[in-house]
Amino acid sequence: METIVFDIGETLVRDDRYWASWADWLGVPRHTLSALVGAVTAQGLDNAEALRLLRPGIDIPAEYAAREAAGRGERLDETDLYDDVRPALTALRELGVRVVIAGNQTIRAGELLRDLGLPADFIATSGEWGCAKPSPDFFARVLDVSQALARNTVYVGDHPMNDTFPAAGAGLRTVHLCRGPWGHLWAADPQVRKTADWVVDSLMDLPAIVNE
Repeated sequence: METIVFDIGETLVRDDRYWASWADWLGVPRHTLSALVGAVTAQGLDNAEALRLLRPGIDIPAEYAAREAAGRGERLDETDLYDDVRPALTALRELGVRVVIAGNQTIRAGELLRDLGLPADFIATSGEWGCAKPSPDFFARVLDVSQALARNTVYVGDHPMNDTFPAAGAGLRTVHLCRGPWGHLWAADPQVRKTADWVVDSLMDLPAIVNE
């Protein structure tokens, strides 16, 4: 195990602020949007479909730009990180593992993540790469920055359809993280259990896996 690559949303970063800010911008209760995000994702749809259910015909990139212009755009700080992120990533690097962060996020999210000074060797988002999970192109980029063979690269994520299944299909080893709505929803799914090399409850479980 030479490189561990981490998903971002609900793996390293809580999605609470992101969806709350969209709900406030659209003028709907936060719980309403949160519930719709869960519903569309459980159906295998992109979570952006929740916004389209609330505002049919919405131009999401235009609304995103309007939010930024109004000073109500993306924000990310230390409080958005899960408590185990810094200690786990630090421990992995001390073990000699290359730590990469790569997930489906905007260009702005990539900038914000780098500003946090996380203990990672490389950080990138789908917005910066121009391709998103579960596309094979995304995982080809992951392997490019991994600097290791697929069998020596591990992808950690909470979402089977975006993380576990396509990463395994690309030849990577996988960790399903039981965290956030999707991580818990599919934690006991037979196909997830069959496909994932490991199922963990905390990122702090990873250093012990490296030492196995």
